[in-house]
Amino acid sequence: MPLTILYFAWVRERIGLSEETVTPPPEVATMADLIGWLATRGGGYAEALAEPERLRAAVDQNFVGLDTAIGRAREVAIFPPVTGG
Repeated sequence: MPLTILYFAWVRERIGLSEETVTPPPEVATMADLIGWLATRGGGYAEALAEPERLRAAVDQNFVGLDTAIGRAREVAIFPPVTGG
């Protein structure tokens, strides 16, 4: 099933895309699996996603942990921790 992935801040800069649509293989079940699968694409993906514990995620616009199942999600966002002021 196609999945839209949104990238923000330095994740976007390293990958070189703000968004893309992918169809992950069936074994990609969680956010951590998705990040690991994307990192295997090499280049900017490998660099941006090398330390998943530094990343935050949202599934269908709800903040989630990396152990969250992506199920039938339509949209996933991957971004660094957010700070405010």
